[in-house]
Amino acid sequence: MKFSLSWLKDHLETTASLDEIADALTMLGLEVEEIHDPAKALAAFSVARIVAAEQHPNADKLKLCKVATATGEMQVVCGAPNAREGLVGIFAPEGAYVPGIDMTLKPTEIRGVQSNGMMCSERELELSDEHNGIIDLEGDFEVGTPAADALGVNDPVIEIAITPNRPDCTGVRGIARDLAAMGIGTLKPETIAPVAGTFDSPIGVDLKFDGAPACQLFLGRMIKGVKNGPSPDWLQKKLRAIGLRPINALVDITNYMSFDRARPLHVFDADKLTGTVHARMGKPGEKFLALDGKEYEADDSMCVIADDSGMLGLGGVMGGETTGCTEETTNVFVECALFDPITIATAGRKTGITSDARFRFERGVDPEFAHDGMEMATKLILDLCGGEPSNVVSAGDVPDWKRDISFDTARVRKLTGLALEDDRIFAILDALGFDSDRTASPAKVTPPSWRPDVHGSADLVEEAVRVHGINEVAPTPLPRLNAVAQPILTPMQGRVRQARRALASRGLLEAVTWAFCSKQQAELFGGGAKALELANPISSELSDMRPSILATLAAAAQRNIDRGLRDVALFEVGAQYANETAEGQATCASGLRAGAVSRHWQGAGQPDVFTAKADALAALAAAGAAADNAQVQAGAANWYHPGRSGLLTLGPKVILAQFGELHPRVVEAMGLSGRVAAFEVYLDAIPAPRKKATRSKPPLDAIDLMPVRRDFAFVVTSEITADKLLRAARSADKKLITGARVFDIYEGTGIEPGSKSVAIEVTLQPRSQTLTDKEIDAVSEKVVAAVVKATGGELRG
Repeated sequence: MKFSLSWLKDHLETTASLDEIADALTMLGLEVEEIHDPAKALAAFSVARIVAAEQHPNADKLKLCKVATATGEMQVVCGAPNAREGLVGIFAPEGAYVPGIDMTLKPTEIRGVQSNGMMCSERELELSDEHNGIIDLEGDFEVGTPAADALGVNDPVIEIAITPNRPDCTGVRGIARDLAAMGIGTLKPETIAPVAGTFDSPIGVDLKFDGAPACQLFLGRMIKGVKNGPSPDWLQKKLRAIGLRPINALVDITNYMSFDRARPLHVFDADKLTGTVHARMGKPGEKFLALDGKEYEADDSMCVIADDSGMLGLGGVMGGETTGCTEETTNVFVECALFDPITIATAGRKTGITSDARFRFERGVDPEFAHDGMEMATKLILDLCGGEPSNVVSAGDVPDWKRDISFDTARVRKLTGLALEDDRIFAILDALGFDSDRTASPAKVTPPSWRPDVHGSADLVEEAVRVHGINEVAPTPLPRLNAVAQPILTPMQGRVRQARRALASRGLLEAVTWAFCSKQQAELFGGGAKALELANPISSELSDMRPSILATLAAAAQRNIDRGLRDVALFEVGAQYANETAEGQATCASGLRAGAVSRHWQGAGQPDVFTAKADALAALAAAGAAADNAQVQAGAANWYHPGRSGLLTLGPKVILAQFGELHPRVVEAMGLSGRVAAFEVYLDAIPAPRKKATRSKPPLDAIDLMPVRRDFAFVVTSEITADKLLRAARSADKKLITGARVFDIYEGTGIEPGSKSVAIEVTLQPRSQTLTDKEIDAVSEKVVAAVVKATGGELRG
């Protein structure tokens, strides 16, 4: 939203400086995006008079001028055809930057004659495209007068950002009202007197809707005998200042109403209308040629304006060219309507039309100003174009917008910490146009018709605080919690934090990806169900809720590898979705490694199933799971390699994690190559710690006794997994046995077909005294017995 300072002062009586106004606007929530002050851009330029103009001795088309400037008489070589003695124009001295030619002036010699500075044209100062000669000022200006004052371009233009909830500030008067409420001046009073009609309009209006109308109120008025031509200078200057091109008086008036009062209007050439003007829904296949010169097609979701001959334009969006006003127009029909914001937004999006009318209607215009807007526009047309007005014709009614809000002023302090007196609160609301009944308990407040965004007491608190000054809210630290008596983190939050730290310490980088993925990616990782499709996705590539974090991590890894990263190691802790129910959402710590792990002369290694298993176990251990008790089983999901993957479980039902290398088809479909190791740790599945106190064991680093290691080799069938054998060995004596690992597997001569020899090393850690040979032998026998019982194997001789 753009407006000039002088335009603002049409509504606001103020002596505040431009900087004070800009600061106030930002504090009010109307953030200032840019201030263009043409006086600053023209600060180096001033009025000068050509004292003498002679023919250049060495050029037929150049003149040698003596110019009286603010700093004395200068010699200037000028090529303008209108350069003459006595001309008063604008002079640019040495060192001045001339924007129209993108040049900083310096002393120069032209055809052997010294030239200092230059006399400027309008194009060189970016005032217009005129370049047939230098500026020839009319009026009595003293030499040295600032150029901005002489040219009348000393009016700063302010551009502010309008949030969707402030339709009242799409007009200059609404902005002035907010500034006045803050104390930056006084809002000028206004009275809009009705213009009496002298005849009944031969053109009628009506609403044709089945169900909820897309146009609630339609006003029309014919004005005959107008004389359309250029609008006056004051109106043209206002429009040019905000970047609008003046067209003719009738069109300029409608633009002025949109920006001055946030009241879009449309003016038809009445002689080009047939019968009654209707507001109705469009019909498939209807087309019209819009004012922007393009043809658009309507459908039954759009509100159109039509006469008995057919569609004329899109209501609240853009009018048609066939009924537009030209300089030959003598009779006009003025439309002033209230349109449904959702219908306007839908039509604008479908057609791609961006207009000032759409910008205001889709935010919601003031319903009570419709009649006053018609009267104000009528008076402007009569003042600028003459003519004779008809009586106003109308269809529909002003919708019921009034609503009372119960307001306890104590909520201001409760919600913001700002202590304001009741008188101050209600003074702010009164200045903004709110009606207040303080005799009620609690008080009753009615928002004005131009504030459709205010619905509850919290909105009233916001109004009071933003006008008083959000900077007046004193920063107050939150009360310090007793970290011992009240734990800060929930158990799940603790698991998430510890899992993150563990995975980061293993060299993985944390990623934050979308919770959505494409349909194809979802199907690769077990998803793609209809229930998990988004109703309104922000992109076709983000159409489904992700069934696994690996879907989005794999996509992120592919993007990084495409950008030249040789090895990628990413993890994310977040939610994934098996179905649409609350139970289907799981919190997972998932990670992925792809590409070469290291560079070495023997060759670069690649991540494998054992890397993924180690990552998963580290995350489980950090999150508080009994990782040592986790059992490795087959049966990982089908996006893993069937022979290079597994599950980490507690018993037959609790799945803590799955890990392995991704299936080659998944790797190829995701645009990756080589081995890709991945894991998924289900933090929700980790059992809660036991509340029953247990006797603590001394830490191992506090024991100074040497551990004892014994080797065993067992012959078992090929189906027996090493993990099953190790679990059995560890369970033989949980007090003394602190570790067990496989160090050899043999199949071949001496071993029956279908069997294998598995050699393990068992570590015994004495705690109070050195173990005797008898005690070691006793534990060894327990190990052999436990393994034989669990696996059905035998100790190898």
